[in-house]
Amino acid sequence: MESLPEAVLIRILASIPAVELVLVCRLVCCQWKNLVDGAALWILKCQQEGLTRADAESDAENWQSFYFLSKKRKNLIKNPCGEEDLEHWGEVENGGDGWKIEELPGDFGKEFPSEEVHKYFVTSYEWCRKAQVIDLRAEGYWEELMDTTQPKIMVRDWYAGRSDAGCLYELCVRLLSENEDVLAEYKSETVTIPQDNDASWTEVSYRSPTPFPATVLGSVLCALNTVGRTRCSGRDGMVSVSPTAV
Repeated sequence: MESLPEAVLIRILASIPAVELVLVCRLVCCQWKNLVDGAALWILKCQQEGLTRADAESDAENWQSFYFLSKKRKNLIKNPCGEEDLEHWGEVENGGDGWKIEELPGDFGKEFPSEEVHKYFVTSYEWCRKAQVIDLRAEGYWEELMDTTQPKIMVRDWYAGRSDAGCLYELCVRLLSENEDVLAEYKSETVTIPQDNDASWTEVSYRSPTPFPATVLGSVLCALNTVGRTRCSGRDGMVSVSPTAV
């Protein structure tokens, strides 16, 4: 293919799966290595697959990293809405009558903003807690990708109260090292929902202020502390790894 114009060769390479480009095609010859390491190929793959970014940078490394992280972006929390009862959740504390799973909208409640959500977690009249630890390597974020891209950790959750009962809500996030040392910690203000509220759903979010390389960052712990008839749903990507510029 040495006689092919570079633009044609880029279009041919763009049809090959991204992992094969990096692990196989890049090793074929110097020309292919330069194309795989260049920006044009990854810009084309992003365009072909509808992946867009807010900035106009043409840095090759950024575009390749943006492609991989965008393709892997997903909700890393398992069972975010209670479809599997409390499966995958640990550190469960059942104050009062404990955690329950109910069908939307529930008594004295409202429908969730997304029609894809049908169930939600609800707590009792004493403090309840549940947590989940996400191992980033186990989720497929290999060291070179994390070290190069230094992505941000995004956490989102939704909460609501019953219109006939007051409640409290807290979201806690910890970024942990491989040895489970706390690298960064976030705790939302304790949200107080009064009795006779309108039962509307509210989103709370956290974005890690400092990106950590994979050689440092091992996992993410996400915990919810609530008391009263609090409704919780982790729909919409509760925990995700995002490109720094999107």
